[in-house]
Amino acid sequence: MKKILITGANGLLGQALVEIFAGHFQVVATSREGQAVAPAAGVTHLPLDIRDARACKSVIREVRPDAIINAAAYTNVDGCEYEKSHCWEVNVKGVENLAQAARRNMALLVQLSTDYIFDGTNGPYGEDDPPNPLGYYGKSKLAAENVVRMTGIPYAIIRTNVIYGTGNGIKNNFFLWIYHSLKAGKQINVVTDQYNNPILAQELAEGIRLLVEKSQYGVYHLAGKAYLSRYEFAVQVAEVFGFPRERVRPVTTAELGQTAPRPMRGGLKIDLAMRELGFAPAPLQAVLTSLKSNVEAG
Repeated sequence: MKKILITGANGLLGQALVEIFAGHFQVVATSREGQAVAPAAGVTHLPLDIRDARACKSVIREVRPDAIINAAAYTNVDGCEYEKSHCWEVNVKGVENLAQAARRNMALLVQLSTDYIFDGTNGPYGEDDPPNPLGYYGKSKLAAENVVRMTGIPYAIIRTNVIYGTGNGIKNNFFLWIYHSLKAGKQINVVTDQYNNPILAQELAEGIRLLVEKSQYGVYHLAGKAYLSRYEFAVQVAEVFGFPRERVRPVTTAELGQTAPRPMRGGLKIDLAMRELGFAPAPLQAVLTSLKSNVEAG
């Protein structure tokens, strides 16, 4: 049985990865906290801050994983513009630390990347489209991709966008912000001119499982089935969860005044992953309906 090391295991994607992988592989989860916020049977949890090169070497030498899935990242897009040093330490140096440590036993490194490496002039994007990041977050993630490519280890780069869902003690994501705001009776401003294809964390984790199971390498795009604006996504959430759609107010990006530049027509083509991995995300309404059942049950 393959042994899988998951970093950032307490985050939204990290929890989904542990949940999905635990039934198929021997899983060792890591986080800065060193304790699982969502413990899973048979899963060992270790402390690891990927910014610490010595700690990365020590943990990987101890675990000797067949594959490392790096779900640890600094993903605050606006925050990356203010905290460039911190962004670089986590998103680039942290990846370099993992990649160098992985060379010891030539473990496969699965690095999560983003559609923010593209400029959003002509999305959705395929794996071979040329990158041109607008903001520092996208630049850091593109730099991390290049680090992985140059280290000389087996690697897979998974680009995704707008990961959403629920979990234990996780920070807000786009879906949760919409849900909690509308549930509280608030009106929300959502942009009509930013396009992408959001993906549920569990569906992304399943796509990564398929890749690891098939021992595939290279670059793959994993994203949701529906390509739509952020506003359209919010309206669908309102309709599925039974909130008045009038509370979702359409605005433009210029009106919202976000700090970091965003790719307007981002998003990712997923044809390669569907063909080579058997990746099959469900229609958005079906995903949201299932998510509604989970939210109301728990």
